[in-house]
Amino acid sequence: MKYYIIILILVININTSFSQAPVEDKLGSWFTFVGNHKVSDKVSFSTLVQAWDYEVADNFNFILYNLSLNYKLTPKVTTSIAYGFADIDSGFETNKPHTFENRLSEQVGYKHKLFKLPIDHRFRIEQRFLNKSGPDVTHNRLRYRLGTKIELNKTLFLRIHNEYLTTIGSKKVDAFSENRFYTALGINASKSVNIQVGYLNRAIKKLSLHRLQLGLFYKMDLRKKKEN
Repeated sequence: MKYYIIILILVININTSFSQAPVEDKLGSWFTFVGNHKVSDKVSFSTLVQAWDYEVADNFNFILYNLSLNYKLTPKVTTSIAYGFADIDSGFETNKPHTFENRLSEQVGYKHKLFKLPIDHRFRIEQRFLNKSGPDVTHNRLRYRLGTKIELNKTLFLRIHNEYLTTIGSKKVDAFSENRFYTALGINASKSVNIQVGYLNRAIKKLSLHRLQLGLFYKMDLRKKKEN
């Protein structure tokens, strides 16, 4: 019962209503590839490639390449700084010029347990430098994600999280807020690799966008092994 209460809290902000907007009628896709490379007990770096499509594997929307440096302050707290580059097609079935983004971000992650359920928090600040067809735009964005991972057995798990994003310090016409809800079935392919297949909802600018999610996550230990 306690698990179900946590899940209810995670989904309370999701907007699942459908409307007649053409972009909402389409099931899109959201592909993610994440690698974590540990170089010492406290230091690691992460690579990420994320691609969005307005339709499943079709009708390009967005791609992001991201590299982050991570430092573990304590077993529960990790800090990160990152740089990302993105190509954005923000128009559904239009021929508008793409927007190109350079992104800097600073992040704190915190993990703990609540009623034996693992909980993770992610606090992130982003500086987004957008090169548009008109005047360039700079956005500052705050993000908070609350999530959990429920182990079903040694091979399968459930991943659930909800993230709220809001733009600050920008012109009102450019500023917006967004909510992302994600739930997936995870498969541990090995000790270092897992695959997640699930659903993601983006509630943004009065739209509710539905996305099929496919993710590949792997960990690599680059530390030198101690000889006996």
